[in-house]
Amino acid sequence: MAIDPSATIHPSALVEDGAEIGPGATVGPFSVIGPKVRLGPDVVVKSHAVVTGLTEIGEGTVIFPFANIGDIPQDLKYRGEETRLIVGKRNRIREAVTMNTGTEGGGGITRVGDDCLFMTGSHVGHDVQVGNGVIVANHAAFAGHCIIGDNVVIGGLAGIHQWVRIGQGAIIGALTMVTNDVIPFGLVQGPRGVLDGLNLVGLKRRGVAREDIAALRAAFQHLAEGEGTFHERARHLAETADSGYVRQMVEFVLADTDRSFLTPKP
Repeated sequence: MAIDPSATIHPSALVEDGAEIGPGATVGPFSVIGPKVRLGPDVVVKSHAVVTGLTEIGEGTVIFPFANIGDIPQDLKYRGEETRLIVGKRNRIREAVTMNTGTEGGGGITRVGDDCLFMTGSHVGHDVQVGNGVIVANHAAFAGHCIIGDNVVIGGLAGIHQWVRIGQGAIIGALTMVTNDVIPFGLVQGPRGVLDGLNLVGLKRRGVAREDIAALRAAFQHLAEGEGTFHERARHLAETADSGYVRQMVEFVLADTDRSFLTPKP
C-alpha cells in the first residue's frame, strides 16, 4: 500500500494492500479501494463508493456515493483476464454510476477522458472509449465497445448500442435508442434515434465561426438530399470541402465502422 502522507482516509474506509493513494486525495467513510487501484492527486472518493479492479483515476476527479468503478465487464465472454479502466482528470462521477474494465477481445482498456460529467446512474460498458468534455445525463448507458467523441452530450435514459461511434460535438436527446453511428455535430432524437439536424446550440456555445456553421449546414443538406448514396455524397464533400469542421465530419463518415450510419432526414 502506498498512501501519500497528505491524503485523507476516513477510519471506516477499506483501502486494500497494494492500492496507491496520491497527494491530497480523500477517501470518505465506508468506501472501498481495491488493491490494484491508483488514485491520482486530489481525487475525492465520497462515502460508500467502490473503486476496484486495475483502475486509474486521474487528478481532481470526484466520485460520489454508491458509484461502482472498475468492476468486471458485463459480458459472458469475460473469463477473468486482467483488463483495465483508465479515467482522466477532473471528471465528476455522480451517485450510482457504473464503469467497467475492458475485455481481452475488445482491446483490454475502457477509457474516459478529462472534464466529463456522468450524472446519476449512468453506465460506461466494457472497452468504451470516451473523449473529453462529455456530458452523460441520468441513467444513460453506453454498451460495450462504443467510441464517444469530445464534447458529446447524451440525454437522460438514452441507450447507445454496442460498437456505435458518436462523433465530436453531437447531441443525443433523452429517451433515445441509438443503434448506428452518429456524424460529428449531429442532433439525434426520437425513441429510435433519427438524425434530425446539427447541434447548432453546441457549436455556437463553443464559439465556432459563423462561416463554419454555414458550411456544416450546407454539408448536412448535401448528405441528406444530394445525388448518389450516402457514402458517395460524403466522398464528394471530401473532394470539395474547405471547412475543417466539414472535413472532420467527412473523415468520420468515411472511416471504417462496425455499424452503419444514421442518415440525415431529407
